[in-house]
Amino acid sequence: MERPTPASPPMPTDAEQTTPPTGAGCRDDGPLQARGNSTVRRLPPLIALSYFEAAARTGSFAEAAKQLHVSPAAVSHQVKALETQLGVELFVRQHRKVILTRAAAAVLPRLQEGFAALAEAAEQLRAHDEDQVVVTVCAEPLFATKWLVPRLHRFYARCPEAEVRLQASLSSVDSAPGGPVTAASFRRAGIDLSVRLGYGRYADLHATPLLDLDLVPLCAPALLPRLATPADLLAVPLLSDSTLLRSAERFGWSEWLCQAGVPLVAPLREQRFGNGLLALEAAATAQGVLLASATLTQAERDAGKLAVAFPQALHAPLAYHLVCPPAALERPIVAAFRAWLLAEMTDIRDGAATAKAPPATAAPTIPGPSLHPTESVLE
Repeated sequence: MERPTPASPPMPTDAEQTTPPTGAGCRDDGPLQARGNSTVRRLPPLIALSYFEAAARTGSFAEAAKQLHVSPAAVSHQVKALETQLGVELFVRQHRKVILTRAAAAVLPRLQEGFAALAEAAEQLRAHDEDQVVVTVCAEPLFATKWLVPRLHRFYARCPEAEVRLQASLSSVDSAPGGPVTAASFRRAGIDLSVRLGYGRYADLHATPLLDLDLVPLCAPALLPRLATPADLLAVPLLSDSTLLRSAERFGWSEWLCQAGVPLVAPLREQRFGNGLLALEAAATAQGVLLASATLTQAERDAGKLAVAFPQALHAPLAYHLVCPPAALERPIVAAFRAWLLAEMTDIRDGAATAKAPPATAAPTIPGPSLHPTESVLE
């Protein structure tokens, strides 16, 4: 097989003139291009080098073409042009396969290291850009869907360049005080902020209380005529959100009925759903009465899909908290999202406090365990 004829090197321009190396063993590596105080070797086209790397790795122009989404002829053309430019044969071509020459096999690992370094540098540039605008948030599904998503447009109005990557996960619910959740788990999951339904006590994390979990009986308006007193709840299907069962503490229908003064003479039969969204849909379609947060179901109540059957609220030991590693707040976009979310929640609390002012005949709120989370880094 003919060895490719080396191409005559172009004459260097004045800007490319360099002092040639002297002494035995020195070789001319081709013209150098001066840039300030450094010199950069004139490289072959990166596309030709990438085609060569793919062919070398797969041992076939056809397989390389599949990976690169081009034709085998395009791969062959680029490799041939590279051989011509370098003046070195890179492959021994055989039927349906190619074999690296000794020279090509010797430099392939370094070429692959170079491509890996280029990919890493490009990813660092991309990540640096994302750090300025991207915030990744994970939230309990009901809160994410019913509270956060309907308000996101307000954050975008404040920060139009931002990109919120929102995840909804039941892993954002505590099974016991302390999580388990740590700064390391945030890093592994790539999460900046989390809206957790929990106790608010997390080692090495910053936790801020957002919303107490006060549970009231909710149902479709069609069921209201059947519910004159709390005892009438025993005659209708009771719906439950299994999310609340992830905690070892119990705060469900039995606790609500007991504190409402309804004696339980037999175990309750409840229809349980895997998350709050499923239970909410069942309640909105008049399949039973659901014990849920009035705040998170405000849209359904405003639309006339749900109504509060009885105003007594069971105060749960869990509450919604905004949780993040302290280091995450060093990024302005994360700090901006946190400040916006807290402002939104403050507006809701202030509005509720203004509108509350119950008459003297209003039913009292059922007392329950209180939460005293702090806003500092929790230990």
